Amino acid sequence: MRLVFPFLIQNKRFINIIKINLPKILIRILNDLQELGSKPILVGGCVRDSFLNKKIKDYDVEIFNFDSLEILEKSLKEFGNVNLVGKSFGVLTLKIDEYDFDFSLPRIEKKVGNSHTDFEVSTNANLSFKEAAIRRDFTINAIGYDYFKNEILDPFGGMNDLKNKIIKHIDDKTFVEDSLRVYRSVQFASRFEFKIDENTKILCKKIVSSGELKFLPKERIFEELKKLFLKSKKPSFGLNLLKEFNIMNIEQNLEEIDNLAFILKDKNYDDFRKLYLFYSCLCKGMNEDETFSFIKNLTDDKKFIKNILILNETNLTNDIKILKRLSLKLKLEDLIVLNQAFKNQISLKILEILKNLDILNTPIKPLILGKDLIKLGFVPSEKFKKILDFAFDLQIEDNLSKSNIIEEISKQFSI
Repeated sequence: MRLVFPFLIQNKRFINIIKINLPKILIRILNDLQELGSKPILVGGCVRDSFLNKKIKDYDVEIFNFDSLEILEKSLKEFGNVNLVGKSFGVLTLKIDEYDFDFSLPRIEKKVGNSHTDFEVSTNANLSFKEAAIRRDFTINAIGYDYFKNEILDPFGGMNDLKNKIIKHIDDKTFVEDSLRVYRSVQFASRFEFKIDENTKILCKKIVSSGELKFLPKERIFEELKKLFLKSKKPSFGLNLLKEFNIMNIEQNLEEIDNLAFILKDKNYDDFRKLYLFYSCLCKGMNEDETFSFIKNLTDDKKFIKNILILNETNLTNDIKILKRLSLKLKLEDLIVLNQAFKNQISLKILEILKNLDILNTPIKPLILGKDLIKLGFVPSEKFKKILDFAFDLQIEDNLSKSNIIEEISKQFSI
């Protein structure tokens, strides 16, 4: 199906556009590719998200009527460093400023084993857009855009599914060949708040019951769940689907997870921090062994797991002395944010004190350091640690100033 849009219609979630706005650098690249005799077609998330009025930084371009990866690579090198992602896949990547571009040759994929890498791939410059797009997962991800003709290529009705807010698979046979698509259906449904087509649900449940998910690397699952948490306004939407598909039987803390998503949207935290907060919230109420087992099934990142375990064994307190020591183990604001998600009462006075002490997101800084002891005449030795611990205790327990701590050190220890 080819569609040309001569007008613009906009509602809350869907836009018909006259012409998809592309970065100037991409337009230059497309012109170069056309001069080579190829037919570049934008496809996938960049086309889909254009109609959902979302900010786009990743662009996928499929190069039709062209079969020389070497010439393609040489042309793209004029714009920056090009990386080849597996010669058999025929994919070249290029990063320019904030944009990531993927350029690929049309290909057919055939599953030949259980692993996610067990696919027989063959590129074919003569494939039609429909023939090349049938390997994709969902109709909304199989919409193409011909920049030069200003045409939408929509062989599987993806535009209609976008309008109706439906996640629908393309082909029964190819869909079940990649079991990760179960997780992808869930994270897309959660991010966009779309319904999953009933026939697609049936196939997803079939994949789950077949046991195919056990062959997926935990890293791939973790990445899909990462998108679910970080890109959904209400992650509970996706978590309920995981329960329906009998993947994760999550019943607790769903409201709190959504509260946390609302809180975090205004926080300038990196993805790593946001993500361990989501999992901390999700695991709240589990014991340490249950939490460790649950997270270990998703990631081997020791720091990530440690942060979650510490947060889940620590309670927020009004005791400033305890909070000072806790600042050495975790970011105190993480505790506050989690308590806000659970709607626990938080003392504004304590919050102000933590801000004034500058220990909300950083560890408390010892007033006395080794160099201070040297100035006092102490020679570096095993006794240093004992003196520094003594000084730190006075700082926390008695709230003494640096000068007062030095006085106490001079009384207690001989040079």
